[in-house]
Amino acid sequence: MTKMIFVNLPVTDLQKSMAFYESLGLHNNPQFTDDTAACMVWSEAIHVMLLTHAKWCTFTKRPIPPATSSEVMLALACDSREAVDAMNDAAAANGGSADINPMQDLGFMYNRNLADPDGHVWEAMWMNLEAMPAAQ
Repeated sequence: MTKMIFVNLPVTDLQKSMAFYESLGLHNNPQFTDDTAACMVWSEAIHVMLLTHAKWCTFTKRPIPPATSSEVMLALACDSREAVDAMNDAAAANGGSADINPMQDLGFMYNRNLADPDGHVWEAMWMNLEAMPAAQ
């Protein structure tokens, strides 16, 4: 079996969250979607499971962090600097927040941070390993 990651996120409005992630370029896998959860696909190996709060609470009794916290920052590799910018623009235009942290441009690596409508933090990043400075 291929190694995969399923990022599970509690969301307040499942349909709004699905539309938000579709605007970032993910697509829905209806096989794992119902009225309590939606599987959004970034790649063959990376899936984001959007779970209503009621569904989330069937997996854990730990409290859902407030939208102003940063429980984790998940990085998604983009094909170019322009794709990083486009992802941030899409976040801002579709109910999320763009540039929640300062943009970082190291020449060989470029990233910008965004948040979804529930405050989950993502880093859109591009990296050119061939241009990376040699380790000293």
